[in-house]
Amino acid sequence: MTNRPLPVPDAQSAPFWTAAATGVLTVARCSACTRYTAPPDLVCPHCGSTTPEFTFTPVSGRGTVRSWTVVRQSFLPGFDTDLPFVLVDVELAEQSELRLIGRLLDGPDAPLRLGAPVRAAFEHLTTDIAVPAFELAS
Repeated sequence: MTNRPLPVPDAQSAPFWTAAATGVLTVARCSACTRYTAPPDLVCPHCGSTTPEFTFTPVSGRGTVRSWTVVRQSFLPGFDTDLPFVLVDVELAEQSELRLIGRLLDGPDAPLRLGAPVRAAFEHLTTDIAVPAFELAS
């Protein structure tokens, strides 16, 4: 379906990619303090737990645009046919400062502004792999 680079799930990220393939956005949640973090690390950035035992928990996918950039030149193979495209920095509704970066599927001419509401969408790269993206919410 695509010649773009595909994510390669590892033991820690596999639940995220499995959920994404079914159209569900998940974010890692610390078992010690229950705060979300993206991406998860060895230590929880919120409570400092060295045994955070992160679990990927479904989230609403709703958020607001904090920033964006229009990509006009491809530096990775497989993106040439998609140019230009917009990458948005989104703060998810579930928690202050919980941010994800993804492609805005509405295109480079979308009426984008700071604080614009968005919702998660997914780009299905193969039958088994989908990458989270965003669409403007009405």
